[in-house]
Amino acid sequence: QVQLVESGGGLVQAGGSLTLSCAASGRIFGTNAMGWYRQAPGKQRELVAVITSGSNTNYADSVKGRFTISRDNAKNTVYLQMNSLKPEDTAVYYCNAKNVRVRNYDYWGQGTQVTVSS
Repeated sequence: QVQLVESGGGLVQAGGSLTLSCAASGRIFGTNAMGWYRQAPGKQRELVAVITSGSNTNYADSVKGRFTISRDNAKNTVYLQMNSLKPEDTAVYYCNAKNVRVRNYDYWGQGTQVTVSS
């Protein structure tokens, strides 16, 4: 089993910044890909950013240039630095751990709320 605990969400004004953290514990592999997803009310969950074990990154077009994903393997933690926040970034943000080399290895955190006021 893997446990993912997000933190760092909150209320911020448009244009502000927040940094989300996701601490992983349990059955962790260095080959894990870690990702951040979000789900706004009435919408489907969508990918925000992903980082591979080799630190290759990929971002949703809507956050490119504003958000940065990073990982600290020594701390088993992944971060999402969010700058120039917009009201449309308001959502519950979820951390995900995935490993295509390990069967059924796909875990989610409980989510953290990010609210951006205009």
